[in-house]
Amino acid sequence: MPPIPASSAQAAHASAAVLLSKGVARLEVTLKLTTAILALAAGVYTYLGVRELLNGSPTTVFFAAVIYSVAVSVGIYAFWIFLMQFMPHVAGRGRGLMFGCMLLGSLMIVAMSSWLNASALAGAAAIQQHLSITVQNYTRDLDTANSNAIAAQGLLPDIQLASSRFAKLADAERAGSLTGTAGSGTVVQLLTQMSGQLDSLGQEVQASGKRVSALFEQGSKNLAKMRELISDRGPISSRSDAFATESLALMGVIANLQQTSVAPAVKRAAASLSSGFIAPAAGGRTADLAERQTAVVGKVESSIAAQAASLSDAAEKILATPRVEPARFQAMSPAEAVLRYAGDFIPSWAGAISIDLMPAVLVLILCVVHATIRREGLPAVSASTMTAGELVAALRMAREVEEARRRVPGETQPDGEPAIQPTAAADENVTSLSSARHLK
Repeated sequence: MPPIPASSAQAAHASAAVLLSKGVARLEVTLKLTTAILALAAGVYTYLGVRELLNGSPTTVFFAAVIYSVAVSVGIYAFWIFLMQFMPHVAGRGRGLMFGCMLLGSLMIVAMSSWLNASALAGAAAIQQHLSITVQNYTRDLDTANSNAIAAQGLLPDIQLASSRFAKLADAERAGSLTGTAGSGTVVQLLTQMSGQLDSLGQEVQASGKRVSALFEQGSKNLAKMRELISDRGPISSRSDAFATESLALMGVIANLQQTSVAPAVKRAAASLSSGFIAPAAGGRTADLAERQTAVVGKVESSIAAQAASLSDAAEKILATPRVEPARFQAMSPAEAVLRYAGDFIPSWAGAISIDLMPAVLVLILCVVHATIRREGLPAVSASTMTAGELVAALRMAREVEEARRRVPGETQPDGEPAIQPTAAADENVTSLSSARHLK
């Protein structure tokens, strides 16, 4: 295959450069229009986002949001248009500085617009995410408080068993099973008294269980209302306010649950059984009966002390359980919610940032195209594409070059002929061109 002549390759490169140059010229309006539309979209979403952050009268909020969004749109449009006009033509060290400016400007655009765009796109969803997480935390706190409150119900069987045991011993003593003498003397009265105290404590534990059940049911209703507010389709701001009201009521329920626990009462009752026990004097009619009553009373005292220690230890374990400290619900604006839960809304953030930084791709394309045009080289400009001003400047430059060459003595053309003096012709062309411009 014969080699391609150098002139043909240069002509092909020049043709490609001409096509690229004409393409850039044709797309100039499209670039500006695209950039303006993207800047307008960023301004609209910025308005929707910043409106939720402002306080005051509706008129003040409206005008402040409009002014801010217009400023953002103008700033974004001007920034990218400046880069499109200058960056493709800057080479060398200046290109690196221009890239630094583009990076700095992009960060400023993200700071002043993109997060507000994300707030407009995903603000309501982010607040719903916040409400859902809060409901989960409150559900956990309510279950924990209810578990701590009903833990004392586990002591009820032990209390009832001890009360029944003392009552049976009292019945047995009436038949003389303990002291050997039938009747209702000192031992029967003591056993009956202990059985009655334990029975009263058991009734208190049962009543506490009913109160705990009622409170837990009320808390469950509050949680159900919160879930309805999350799944509702109304304005997110009004739903958030209603959610705050329900959360306050639920915190009160959780506090009441922790105060309703009967474990402290069980511990106090157990302590009073052992420390407050006073052995009654034997009331037997004979010395032998009195001795037997005293021995039985001592055994009853030991049994009461053991039972009190068991109840006190069980109540102490319940009281050692950490108290529930529910966090107070904090209402958030859409912008704050989007920032806190940014990891859950990456697609929205990507869309918000892309609206603002999409022109950066166009700037890079222009840089590549202009670099290719410079590398391939454009052909000499023909007279048909030159303006009158460019033609006058070219003729003046040609005349100055010829005058400079004429000043060099003895300068000749490469074929040995004296240098041509085109000054007059150039002057005639200039004069003719000037006349033509005046005629126009």
